[in-house]
Amino acid sequence: MADADVEAVTAVLEEFYAAFERLDMDRMADCWSHDDSVRVIHPGADLIEGWPKVSRSWAAIFVSSPGMQFFLTDMQVHVDGDTAVVTCTENVLTGEELASGKVLATKVLRRSGGRWRLVLHHASPVLR
Repeated sequence: MADADVEAVTAVLEEFYAAFERLDMDRMADCWSHDDSVRVIHPGADLIEGWPKVSRSWAAIFVSSPGMQFFLTDMQVHVDGDTAVVTCTENVLTGEELASGKVLATKVLRRSGGRWRLVLHHASPVLR
């Protein structure tokens, strides 16, 4: 596994979370592949397939979000050829009252045309 691949994948993840924190749909869209292979499972939700539906799901979250801040722990990046699998714990602060929560997340990225992009994001809340 080349350090450059891990760094490139990590850069996409940093941009993903920056877009999420800023509720910036253009930046979020730039992190994703835009085809029918993409998938997302938001906490407590059903599987969403294909970029048009995935992008609408992010837009809906951004419109209704009070704002979030992420502190990532336990991140592991595994690169195998043109596929990367990332697992991490998202420690989330949300809203004006700074309510907190913990989410386990898995992401799959694929390299195409020399660029890494997300094809899967699965987030599952940790119940206390």
